[in-house]
Amino acid sequence: MKKLIGGSIMAFLLVLAGCASTNPAVGAWDIEMQTPLGAMPAVLTISEDGTGSMAGDLGVQELSGIQVDGNNINFSTSIDAQGQSISLTFSGSVEGDLMVGEFGSDFGSFSVSGTRQ
Repeated sequence: MKKLIGGSIMAFLLVLAGCASTNPAVGAWDIEMQTPLGAMPAVLTISEDGTGSMAGDLGVQELSGIQVDGNNINFSTSIDAQGQSISLTFSGSVEGDLMVGEFGSDFGSFSVSGTRQ
């Protein structure tokens, strides 16, 4: 009887672990931003602990306020463009290994697309 109960509890725990949701945005992403100055590639990295960064031609920027709701993702960052700090707010979604969305800024919005590395 104890083996049956122990086995049932183990099976239940395995089912729960399989149902646990994972953050679909976690990982490294090769993204391309369609800016007014042309296409800008970057690598976006989002960690399981809720931190992240974006690395590209303008250096490495930390991401802040990363929020994931289902497949939707939002975060903020700022870049240094020729001595001027520009705040960017990302709003997008992840579908499997594809990420799409846009960065909003004081200078308008521009589209972003990417694939998981």
